[in-house]
Amino acid sequence: MLVVGESLVDVVRTHSGHRHEYAGGSAANVAVALARLGRPTRLATSFADDAFGTMLAEHLGSAGVALATDPGAVERTSSAQATIGTTGAAEYVFDLDWRLGPVADDEDPLVVHTCSLGAVLAPGRDDVVRLLERLRERSTVSYDVNARPAVTGTGADVVERVERVVALADVVKASDEDLEALYPALTHAEAAAALLARGPAVVVVTRGGDGALWLDAEGPVEVASRPVEVADTIGAGDTFGAALLDALWERGRLGAEHRAGLGALPRDEVAAVLDHAARAAAITVSRPGADPPYRSELD
Repeated sequence: MLVVGESLVDVVRTHSGHRHEYAGGSAANVAVALARLGRPTRLATSFADDAFGTMLAEHLGSAGVALATDPGAVERTSSAQATIGTTGAAEYVFDLDWRLGPVADDEDPLVVHTCSLGAVLAPGRDDVVRLLERLRERSTVSYDVNARPAVTGTGADVVERVERVVALADVVKASDEDLEALYPALTHAEAAAALLARGPAVVVVTRGGDGALWLDAEGPVEVASRPVEVADTIGAGDTFGAALLDALWERGRLGAEHRAGLGALPRDEVAAVLDHAARAAAITVSRPGADPPYRSELD
C-alpha cells in the first residue's frame, strides 16, 4: 500500500478551552490506520525537521508506517488549528506547506491512495497526478475527496481539480459535506452519480450519523452508522477510508487486475465492507484525536 498526501499536526482546542496536539493529516491518518490493521504501508509525504515534524516521525514510526520519500521538501511542518464544538465536530484553520518529493520508480503497490489537500493543493498536486498516472496500470487507485474549502475555496476551479483525480481513481470516497461544497446545486445522490460518471468503479459517500452509501453500476447499497458516544470527529473519515480498503484487500478485490470487478461486487459483500469501515470509524470518534483502531479491536 502506498499512501500519498499531507501530514500535519492538529492543534485542538476543546469547547472547555483545553489545548491538545495530535499528529495527523488526512494521508498520515490513513497510513497509520492501515498499518494498525496490519497492512504493510508506505507514505509519500512532507514535513520539516522541527518539533511538529519530530512528533509526526515518531507517530508514523510507532505505527509501523515506512516513508516512501524524503519528507524534508518543506521548510516548516504544516498544522491545523481545530476547534471542537459541543457535538464533537471540528472546525479547522490551516497553516500549510505541501510538496511531494520524488517517489522511486520501483514503487509497485497493490493500491495507491491519495486524499484531501495533497491531491488538489499546489505545488504538490501535479506530482500526485503524475504519480497516479504512472501507477494506475498496475495498482488500484483510491481517492478520498475530503474537501477543505477553508484552504482551497470552492467553485469551478476546485471541482475541476477534484474531478481530475476522480477520473484516475477506481474507488472514490466523499462525505456529504464534501458533496455539498463541490456541487451545492445537486442532491447527494446526484453528486455521487456525477462523480461515478467521471470513471471510477465505486463512489462511497459517508453521511455521519445517517450511515454510508456505496454507489456503482449495479446501484446503491446503504448501511447505518454505529451508535457511539462522540469524543470528536477528527480522523473519522480517514479511518473509514482505510478500513474500506482493508476490507476490499481481505476479499482479494484490490490490484489493477480486479478493476473491472470492483463495480459489480455482490450486494452482501458490499454491505459487509461498509459495515467493517463503519465499525472502525466508530472506534475513532469515540476517543480524542485521530486515533484509529488496531486489528485486535475490530476482531
